[in-house]
Amino acid sequence: MTRPAPVPSAPAPPALVDLPLARASVDRAAELRALPGALDDARADPRTRVLAVRDGGLLLDDDAHVRWLDPAGAAALLAAGREGAAGAAPAPEPDDAWLLLGAEDDGTRVLAARLPDAHPLPAGGEPADVLVHLPDGPVARSGWRSLRVVGALLDAHDAGLATTAVALDAWHDRHPRCPRCGAPTRTAQAGWSRVCDVDGSEHYPRTDPAVIMAVVDADDRLLLGHAAAWPAGRWSTLAGFVEAGEAAEQAVRREVHEETGVVVGEVEYEGSQPWPFPASLMLGFRGRATTTDVRVDGVEMADARWFTRAVLAAAVDAGDVVLPGGASIARALIEQWYGGPLPG
Repeated sequence: MTRPAPVPSAPAPPALVDLPLARASVDRAAELRALPGALDDARADPRTRVLAVRDGGLLLDDDAHVRWLDPAGAAALLAAGREGAAGAAPAPEPDDAWLLLGAEDDGTRVLAARLPDAHPLPAGGEPADVLVHLPDGPVARSGWRSLRVVGALLDAHDAGLATTAVALDAWHDRHPRCPRCGAPTRTAQAGWSRVCDVDGSEHYPRTDPAVIMAVVDADDRLLLGHAAAWPAGRWSTLAGFVEAGEAAEQAVRREVHEETGVVVGEVEYEGSQPWPFPASLMLGFRGRATTTDVRVDGVEMADARWFTRAVLAAAVDAGDVVLPGGASIARALIEQWYGGPLPG
């Protein structure tokens, strides 16, 4: 008896590559961090390039170009920031204010200057103007923009450095004290660790793994959710943190079932990128649903639906669905499934 020829399966979508915040191209130069005076030497070199960072945002010339400063210009900006922070949290001490991000191919060192979060960045991505007083030229007007908003617009060089700077800045902001004894800590390793002089412990930046998944059914419909805390019209792929003692694939299945009641079978890894708001590493997956009935709790997840490509495109065009921003891995997963860019 002749066996029937196997039915070819649909080709797998390409893995996610060149994600907006995963395009680091500059040497992190870890070997420089432990050198005595590494930050002081870099600050004394006028060729050193400095990126200003605060509250998850960057100082930009426009939406797509970092406003690079020399050490003197960055120091002046830091001094102005301390003066303007009256009534807010005190500005960091100098050792906390400078971070070594890496070194260019020609040896030029790259630093980040951490400004105090005296005024939170505007919601919605609007620029917050600031006057930058440069010692060797006229006053230049630049603007603070959130990395969430501009991450996809920056080139690979600037995006990689900006992501590292925002991640380190967030870690220092949230971990000023020793987790073992509660004593204040000081920075070391050119900003890449914090040391407790009471118990002698040293602590390093931590990253929290989170899963984010494009779940499809047998008809290749995509499952999207609308969280209760989101504004009307915003929809995205499901996501959640990996719990203690849990594999990432297990987290995919658990989160989808908890949030929507849908059971996921096969899970495939697609790619990852950092999401330093404040400290996540987003692990992107594609999951195959074995059930399609949707049941949300109405508390964390307000709604969840299956979308065909035609229905999603029409909803986006009509303004009924607002998709995640271009810097997010959620947007990449959705467009990977869709087969190309979507507006918005």
